[in-house]
Amino acid sequence: MNEHLLKIFNDEILINKIKTRLPYLYRIAELECSRAGRIGMEVGSVREKIVVALLIYKFGEDNIQTEIPITKQETDVELFGKPISIKTITGRGFGGVKIVWTVDALSAKQFLENYYPSCDILFVQIVWGGRGGFYYIPVEAQQALFEEIGREKYLKLPTPGTNPRGVEISQETLAKLTRDKNTKFIEIVWNKPQIDYHPYKRWVDYWREE
Repeated sequence: MNEHLLKIFNDEILINKIKTRLPYLYRIAELECSRAGRIGMEVGSVREKIVVALLIYKFGEDNIQTEIPITKQETDVELFGKPISIKTITGRGFGGVKIVWTVDALSAKQFLENYYPSCDILFVQIVWGGRGGFYYIPVEAQQALFEEIGREKYLKLPTPGTNPRGVEISQETLAKLTRDKNTKFIEIVWNKPQIDYHPYKRWVDYWREE
């Protein structure tokens, strides 16, 4: 297990910050990425940056690598040289989490045939008005489950004839991983804060500067 990530789950001050700040920051991300009441897909990138910022806050910028080569498909950030994948979903279920984005069914099939879990996962489950959480799913837990159930059950390929968009971790897989004895968990009550947020204000302020 990643000894550095474990420090997050043993730091009571940071745990309390995560419980209170993450809903606030994720709500800002939604407001920033919304138009006419609809949240755009770019919200995923903003949510990822919020978690990366948490790692920088805890461990220092010199120990975080964010410039990840495109060939490292699962890795979103490296902490002390170790790869981490950051995943977020909204809702009480565990379906719909992409493990890789693909452009066609053939690429998805090739990914399935060559896939093996290779990095730790930081997973955020948003449940507005309910209870979700912040999880650390060790790569060792992923690999053990992969060996147990096989790649066809571990992953979910896109439905033939549809826009593939990506290969997902199956709902059954993610549910089991969140319950694994080695997975760490911080429960979060997702009360949606009321924020008077103006997405254009900071840009207008820049224009006003002399």
